Amino acid sequence: MLPDIEIARSARLRPMAEVAAELGLLPDEVEQYGRDKAKVSAAALERARGAVRGKYVVVTAITPTPLGEGKTLTTIGLGQAFRRLGMRAVSTIRQPSLGPVFGIKGGAAGGGYSQVVPMEDLNLHLTGDAHAVAAAHNLCAAFLDNHLHHGNRLGIDPHSVTWRRVVDVSDRALRDVVVGLGGRANGLPRQSGFDIVAASELMAVLALAEDLHDLRSRIGRIVVAMTKEGRPVTTEDLRVAGAMTVLMKDAVKPTLVQNFEGGPVLVHAGPFGNIAHGNSSVIADRIGLGLADVVITESGFGADLGFEKFANIKCRSSGLAPDVAVLVCTVRAIKAHSGRFSVRPGQPLDPGLLAEDLDAVSEGLCNLRKQVANVRAFGVPVVVAINRFPTDTEAEHALIREAALKAGACDAVVHTMHTDGGAGGTDLAEAVSRAWNCERRFELTYDDSLPLREKIALVASRIYNADGVDFSPVADRALAAYSGMGYARLPVCMAKTHLSLTHDPQAKGCPSGWRLPVRDVRLSAGAGYLYALCGDIMTMPGLPSRPAGEHIDLDADGNVVGLS
Repeated sequence: MLPDIEIARSARLRPMAEVAAELGLLPDEVEQYGRDKAKVSAAALERARGAVRGKYVVVTAITPTPLGEGKTLTTIGLGQAFRRLGMRAVSTIRQPSLGPVFGIKGGAAGGGYSQVVPMEDLNLHLTGDAHAVAAAHNLCAAFLDNHLHHGNRLGIDPHSVTWRRVVDVSDRALRDVVVGLGGRANGLPRQSGFDIVAASELMAVLALAEDLHDLRSRIGRIVVAMTKEGRPVTTEDLRVAGAMTVLMKDAVKPTLVQNFEGGPVLVHAGPFGNIAHGNSSVIADRIGLGLADVVITESGFGADLGFEKFANIKCRSSGLAPDVAVLVCTVRAIKAHSGRFSVRPGQPLDPGLLAEDLDAVSEGLCNLRKQVANVRAFGVPVVVAINRFPTDTEAEHALIREAALKAGACDAVVHTMHTDGGAGGTDLAEAVSRAWNCERRFELTYDDSLPLREKIALVASRIYNADGVDFSPVADRALAAYSGMGYARLPVCMAKTHLSLTHDPQAKGCPSGWRLPVRDVRLSAGAGYLYALCGDIMTMPGLPSRPAGEHIDLDADGNVVGLS
């Protein structure tokens, strides 16, 4: 097949007015942003908020390999497939971060004939929301250091500052820095660092906010440091929350683009799937649910991460509940969970992953069974989507289907949406539409009133299959402090590797007999959760030895080439 960027460039783009009208948006609810994208105004949200008419479908996955298993492709492709079945469908996805685009992962537009177009726009800046988040975040950092420089009226303990700076680049050299060097005129010297923009609490806030007013309230609740007496210091205390909101007033509007077949896609927010909740915005989902027959959204990484946070954080906050979950898997990923093979980005695949090996599939199916069980634990019907690759065999697919049905999936369907677009996913779409008529009793893993330690322990045991949790002394002190400050009713956001059900990225399959180490717990008061750091999780990625950016350039006609 042609590279994704060449396929995307072959798409016949519809005028954005037509795409908007298909979704049910009125002309004055759409703000054109160039030729091929538009912002959706607050008026559309207000009109859609009153009536939830659409079905709510969330796409998740088994524990992925570093190559990814096609969740975004499936999310976009299902929008195309439902459209072919005569339904008004919209896909809602996160905005890609520039760090992975130029680093190890590449873009996040989907793939083949099931992708967002123009894919260059999606992967490169889009409508500038990420830069607005970065500007607002760094404005707060500047206000904080300025406050320390001009007398520290609030009595902030400089060693307690948790608000670092952000940049939308993967740059390991910025993980730990010292600011304020060069003399008294340059501020108070202190140790700090940079995170990638997707790890900013503001990005998580943007995804969970109900509207502009809720965004303002959440930004004002963000805690950036502690006083010397141990009192939280917020952006409101620094008198910067209003200015931060002003910088993000247009970012609160979702961006409307289209899929390869001309159907609507809403792109909004881009919180990390590890350190944050890894889901697109509540606002985009509400607009879709009020206007479309079906909304297909995507949660980051496997069901143990993105879907668990979709339910326990996003749905807890919004009050919405999914009708069906689609669990994406591939033969190669299931084989990798046998522990027989390793998958490394940029390296050729092990030949064993490309040849029929029913024993390896059988050994790796434990991960599929566990992730089906994870979704079913929330009372949500699940359909397994097998993303077909040319090297797959019918016997391997049959083995996966049998295991999925025995594990409790409503159905398991092979799709070819990468090569065939929406036409390759109509069987899957029909299976999903049957599943949303199944019995559903949505329930969360824990109640708000439970102690924080117990919330963490329940996620570890029920979702990760851990025997228990080992809290470090630092984590113990943090939990006690946050409980004492009145944050005990918040949900927990687990920050761990996406490459394993455990905290160890090398542990494949469905390990048992292990304990989850929690080394620290930190507060995201604006987003409305505490996050537990499990294992070695970083908020600033580094570039690989051969970054994807080496291949990105412009051709003689000014077209972007090499983007993947």
